[in-house]
Amino acid sequence: MYQSFFGLSEFPFGITPDTEYLFNNASHQEAINTLLLAVDSGEGFVKVTGEVGTGKTLLCRRFLSSLDENTLTAYLPNPLLEPRTLLLAIAEELAIPLEKYDYQFHLLKYFNDALMKWNAEGKRVLVCIDEAQAMPLETLESLRLLSNMETEKQKLMQVVMFGQPELDEKLANPAVRQLRQRITFEYHLRGLDRNELEHYLAHRMRVAGHRGSASVFTRSAVKALHGVSHGTPRIVNILAHKSLLSAFGEGKEQVGLSNVIQAARDSKGIAHRFRWWG
Repeated sequence: MYQSFFGLSEFPFGITPDTEYLFNNASHQEAINTLLLAVDSGEGFVKVTGEVGTGKTLLCRRFLSSLDENTLTAYLPNPLLEPRTLLLAIAEELAIPLEKYDYQFHLLKYFNDALMKWNAEGKRVLVCIDEAQAMPLETLESLRLLSNMETEKQKLMQVVMFGQPELDEKLANPAVRQLRQRITFEYHLRGLDRNELEHYLAHRMRVAGHRGSASVFTRSAVKALHGVSHGTPRIVNILAHKSLLSAFGEGKEQVGLSNVIQAARDSKGIAHRFRWWG
């Protein structure tokens, strides 16, 4: 397609989370700082929310990669599980062999024994749950009960939940009010502001191989992209990719306003959700 035309080695605006394209905007840095502070505190639940496409999964991966070797982690990308399966999934991630135990009492006992052993060795256990808004209420409550495992001075397991704003709606249910009270740190991800968006576009183009001195996206194109996407990275990526295709089709070395308009019109599933830039 347009890679060679713009001097690129690959497509710069994929929607799959890729740490090679990590862009450290202000909101993500604030979220990372909050998460690291929460881990150091050693207590309670942590919650990070954000709209679809704001980079929660990428943030989670960045956070996990920043932890030291004394932190044992379990990552659950799909927590739509019943309570017992959740326990087994966490145990599998932590390499705790629970498959041979049939009774809930034994499952919890040996799970607790493993946590106590690691605590005595100076290790901490962290469970990161992506798409946490998908968890059934019963599973959320079982997660709270698991977090009851503790010594006289500290919790044996911390839980970080990443989810869409619907997670807040679920946590407002009286059935999980005890869990809600245990959330000691929380953060809501924001979209890119207009200045960050300009740098974001240039950053991804450079990572993909662009070496030109001039910006590929004109100021008017950046302004329109921000207006349509509200700075949501996934929406930006979809529109930027289509804008590059439009410019390439016209033989233009820069993406202009007309190309973004064409990209938005070609993305009915996106554009109708936002107020059009004026």
